[in-house]
Amino acid sequence: MSRTDYTVNVDEFLSLNKYEVDESNAHIELVDDPSDSEFDKLIMVCPAALYKRDADGVKTFDYAGCLECGTCRIICGDTILKKWEYPGPTMGVEYRYG
Repeated sequence: MSRTDYTVNVDEFLSLNKYEVDESNAHIELVDDPSDSEFDKLIMVCPAALYKRDADGVKTFDYAGCLECGTCRIICGDTILKKWEYPGPTMGVEYRYG
């Protein structure tokens, strides 16, 4: 029997992760002028909320908090992603629990 009397706080779990960001080599790069519709897809599906649009409609993206899940690759492929690769050795996300 499954329990339904608790909630999961995703932000709390994500805050446990440790990131070693490779400042000299971004592992994700976008094309120069990403289409609005493709970018909006990533805003909706990225579990780390790396893709954002401000009140004026300006698009922003930051690879530093990437969970390396590949959702952006699946959703958009090469339509707006110029580069997607796993970070180099000792770089990227280190998952931690509890």
